[in-house]
Amino acid sequence: MPPLSPLGTLVTALRSALFSVLFYGMTVFLLLACLSVMPFGARKVVPLAAVWSRIHRFLARWVLGQKIVVEGAFPDEPVFIVSKHESMFETLDAVILFHRPVIAAKRELGDIPVWGAVARAYGLMIVDRAGGASALRGIRAEARSAFAEGRPVLLYPEGTRVPHGERAPLKAGFAGLYTMLGVPVLPVALDTGRLSPRNSFLKRSGVITYRLAPLIPPGLPRAEAERQLFEAINSLNGPAAEREIDSV
Repeated sequence: MPPLSPLGTLVTALRSALFSVLFYGMTVFLLLACLSVMPFGARKVVPLAAVWSRIHRFLARWVLGQKIVVEGAFPDEPVFIVSKHESMFETLDAVILFHRPVIAAKRELGDIPVWGAVARAYGLMIVDRAGGASALRGIRAEARSAFAEGRPVLLYPEGTRVPHGERAPLKAGFAGLYTMLGVPVLPVALDTGRLSPRNSFLKRSGVITYRLAPLIPPGLPRAEAERQLFEAINSLNGPAAEREIDSV
């Protein structure tokens, strides 16, 4: 994107500051609300998480000036959603965009004080690659329970936020879950990093696009499933680049 003018930078900074004050203030309030309802059942957290996500989207639209466009349609049945990851934006927006997904994540996220407890109650599914067969059985059971409740499972296969325009290698966790779950995969490309880049206080106005690609069927050889996924989630990142798959 072109650089901002001095006036544009000032306006963007003021908008970003107002957004931060309002959003993080509401986040503290909602975290406390979640903690207060958790003793009555973990599922009580899910509607509060949806409120949090809607507040984020409202403030992004009307304070930051970020409009969302979704290309493609969601399938009727719960699926394994695998998304590009460029910004904190999509992690906050996912709850309402993907209809209350159970989110597959590394253990460190679930261990964050207070937030981790609330995230686990919402449906954070810990993927522990060192946990052995018992951990895999637990993941399979959690995923099947989510599908039975009509909730999809969501994974960010690059393992971390990637600057817009870059094509990071896929982590091995995708292949393991793809084989284990045996359900169609919905690849999601996005360009949130153009407007809300990682490690940046400034959040620019503009249009954020989510592109929902055709489903990848279950049962493909690992290399073919990874190839299709890699191309699909990077379809908003400019010219095709050489594909990389991380074996770690």
